Amino acid sequence: MIDPVNQEVLLEALCTAWRPRDIDGGVRAHAAWHDLDAEGRLRAHDRTSVSRVLEAAIDSDGLSSTARAVLARIGRSL
Repeated sequence: MIDPVNQEVLLEALCTAWRPRDIDGGVRAHAAWHDLDAEGRLRAHDRTSVSRVLEAAIDSDGLSSTARAVLARIGRSL
């Protein structure tokens, strides 16, 4: 079991839109995902879902950080 402090660090890392890339630029799983147990991954999912809704609610274009990252990746801007 991961201690609560380290679990919080891993959860915060997973809640960002950043993901590592492979050599061809493809998106890879965040390393923190593999360090959490099933319960921790569920918590990460729930926390990220809430975060994206909040981000979109305060964004002038109604976009989450993930939506902005995807648009930037495909070369689009608003």
